[in-house]
Amino acid sequence: MLAILILTLPTQPNAVRVRVWRSLKTLGCGALRDGAYLLPSEHAALFEPLAAEVREHGGTAMVLSLSPKDDAQRDELLALFDRTEAYAQWRDTATALQSELPTLGETEARRRWRAVAEALHGLQRIDYFPGAAADQARSELDALRQALDARFSKGEPRPQVDHGIERLDARKFQGKRWATRARPWVDRLACAWLIRRFIDPQARFIWLNDPTTSPAPRGALGFDYDGARFTHVGARVTFEVLIAAFGLDHDARLQRIAGAVHFLDAGGIPVPEAAGLESVLGGLRELHANDDALVAAAAAVFDALYASPSNGNGTTA
Repeated sequence: MLAILILTLPTQPNAVRVRVWRSLKTLGCGALRDGAYLLPSEHAALFEPLAAEVREHGGTAMVLSLSPKDDAQRDELLALFDRTEAYAQWRDTATALQSELPTLGETEARRRWRAVAEALHGLQRIDYFPGAAADQARSELDALRQALDARFSKGEPRPQVDHGIERLDARKFQGKRWATRARPWVDRLACAWLIRRFIDPQARFIWLNDPTTSPAPRGALGFDYDGARFTHVGARVTFEVLIAAFGLDHDARLQRIAGAVHFLDAGGIPVPEAAGLESVLGGLRELHANDDALVAAAAAVFDALYASPSNGNGTTA
């Protein structure tokens, strides 16, 4: 059930000792005592590089299997992996953000939400035996995201069930009116750029203050709000849905931009472009009170990101 690493660290060099200690902490090992560390047996391979490094520098290290003799001993060993205190510390950070939301601007609030979400993901990665604390933390993160959207993004779309995305012909979507929520942020700005650049060059945008009380005009194509024709599907944000729907998902440059848009809109896997994109778009929002002007300014940013030599494999659309 468990793998145990038993080691004696070399006295020198000190850098090896420090590196091993940090690695053990990063792995989230249970400490049976000094020099004896536990992981679930399915993760035993993670011990091997550490054991090899210790031996290489003159220490001793063995990776063995460990089975408890009874339920009481099993519970005692699993208690070494208890993350309740870590979840409590995480909750303090999440609660602090919740209390400060009324005083924060959207860019700073979303940046801090992502930091809170990433911290939870990191904790879950080493929570080998999750329990009630993990369930509560996930629930509280969802509640925090809902509070964030209630403050800054009324009508933020709830993901539809992913039954596959219908492929559409862009030729049938020319000269249309496209409606979305006013004061667009990353996903909507990226969608507006994508629509005009790749789908409907003559697109006209309609900005809705609150789609729940003031719906889009008849015939307009809605995007990125509940009930819109194009919105979140499964784990995909609206920008990714549009890419898939109009057959653009083989464009490596668009996929790289999609990674940044997804991270900034919904969290997940960080990408190098995200921080810079967020900073520039946040500045443009401060400069442009008019949403059409904001979209035009943001389009130049996405054009530059799309043209960047480091973006994709050098192919063009």
